[in-house]
Amino acid sequence: MKPLTPDEIRASIVNADPDIIERMPLPGLHETVWDAREYLGWRDPQAPQRGYIVYWRNDVPVGMIVRAAENRMSRSMSAMCSLCRTQQPANQVSLFSVPKAGEAGRNGNTVGTYICSDLACSTIIRILPPPSDMQPSPADVVASRAAGLLTRLNSFTNEVLKPAA
Repeated sequence: MKPLTPDEIRASIVNADPDIIERMPLPGLHETVWDAREYLGWRDPQAPQRGYIVYWRNDVPVGMIVRAAENRMSRSMSAMCSLCRTQQPANQVSLFSVPKAGEAGRNGNTVGTYICSDLACSTIIRILPPPSDMQPSPADVVASRAAGLLTRLNSFTNEVLKPAA
């Protein structure tokens, strides 16, 4: 992922009012390993249910505010993140609702999906399976997972940007 500046991040948010965007806390960008992520995702320490996802889409940063459901699934079950397609304990995956962009979002329309609770899919896809003659090279595994993650994130973003019918 190409690095993002604070101004680029704030300008990229498609589904919030300017006053919310202005108050949005930013993560430690100086600590971000940009080459090891497909998107920048973080949770709001002041509003625990709120999170943010920003990524480069056709060389333009696109970002959205997401909201995690208050109820968590039981850790005794397993769940799968819709973006990175990683199965993990259900309490590490949350249902996120995302206000749609524009008038549709102002009218209360949302889109929802299950995403890693910490919004760290880029880290999860880099956890490699044990070495095996049956597995492709580790670099190929990560490249394939990263491509799939970006494809699914683009599809989800299309839903957020789609006007209400």
